[in-house]
Amino acid sequence: MKIEDIFALLEKEVAPVSLSDEFCGKYKMYDNSGIIINCGGEVTGALFTLDLTSKAVEQAKALGYNLIVTHHPAIFGGISKFDLTANPQANTLAECMKCGISVISMHLNFDAAPQGIDYFLCKGLGGDKAELSAPLSNGGYGRVYSVAPTTFKDFVQKVKKEFSTQMLFTYGEEDKKVNRVASFCGAGCDDHNINFAANGGADVFVSADMKHHEILALTQRGMAVIVLTHYASENYGFEKIYSKIKDGLKVKSGYFTDTTLL
Repeated sequence: MKIEDIFALLEKEVAPVSLSDEFCGKYKMYDNSGIIINCGGEVTGALFTLDLTSKAVEQAKALGYNLIVTHHPAIFGGISKFDLTANPQANTLAECMKCGISVISMHLNFDAAPQGIDYFLCKGLGGDKAELSAPLSNGGYGRVYSVAPTTFKDFVQKVKKEFSTQMLFTYGEEDKKVNRVASFCGAGCDDHNINFAANGGADVFVSADMKHHEILALTQRGMAVIVLTHYASENYGFEKIYSKIKDGLKVKSGYFTDTTLL
């Protein structure tokens, strides 16, 4: 198989890049999903990982794989120069090209897919049927939903176990009753989503990369808060996606998790 075949399969089995385009157009976002580096030739193996890092490249090289599939775009904005003396990301991109490693990045389309990363965050937190904060023609982003009644203390323990993480911040009384949860993979806290969660009756708000004034706004509206690492909030769902599609790839594949970022 060639990189174009893998890319076509990812679009078919998970979500096309056109879903990212719709997301960006409708909600004034920016993305750079698709084939980022194409070195040509047959794919010897595909390594799935959240980010394009030197660790991921070394893992791909060790396995003899010449394709890396990331969630976060390997190139997000415009590049004006490659400074290999001071820019680790430039070094990583250069190493890929030097070693003939192609890169595909599937970002907002995989976030918002009907069974995408945001969906799996909801599932991991115990949700099922959910209302969407940013609905799209097929899928969407940001969810509020019911969970099995519990206390905030027990809910936090469930999150730590399910997402294999200890690096989180929590705000709220341990004995607070939890029946409704709002969750947003990655950096999903803003005024719109705070209002969406409050209007949806959320007892707990879960996201990553949150600012103090946002946490304050949530707690003042009676919600408890869980701040995950960005990595933990998305690696969980990206690995679930990989597990669902790996048998259909028709090439050797693997998944790399940087546990230092969980």
